[in-house]
Amino acid sequence: MSLVGFAKRELAVLEEDGDDMQKEMNNCILEIIETFSKQGHSGFSASYAMQIIERILRFKPVTPLTGEDDEWNVVDEDLEQNKRCPSVFRYNKDNKTAYNIDGKIFSEDGGETWYTCEDSHVSVTFPYTPEEPERVIIL
Repeated sequence: MSLVGFAKRELAVLEEDGDDMQKEMNNCILEIIETFSKQGHSGFSASYAMQIIERILRFKPVTPLTGEDDEWNVVDEDLEQNKRCPSVFRYNKDNKTAYNIDGKIFSEDGGETWYTCEDSHVSVTFPYTPEEPERVIIL
């Protein structure tokens, strides 16, 4: 079975309740899968492309952040935001003050829902590759 055929079958399961929003979403997803399928990737190149695509769709950089001055946008007089990873900030053009606001996520219901707060901030040292946040369950 082709990737497109597999996708159509799997996406049809999501449409069983007749939700118009789901049908529209399925059409959008199928369009992406059809484009990907036409590119003729092998197992290796498909895996590589999917890893890069996923990082980009999640606003994650594909190579480590360097902390160089050209990676930053001025947000406020003393605050800068990284252009390549919008969850990373620094103060006063000083990489020693860099932090990721999405470094930790918290749950108070056993992992059903998650939230961020000021305690989510983690220090950053360059070169830096943002990964999935640490999950903290508060009992």
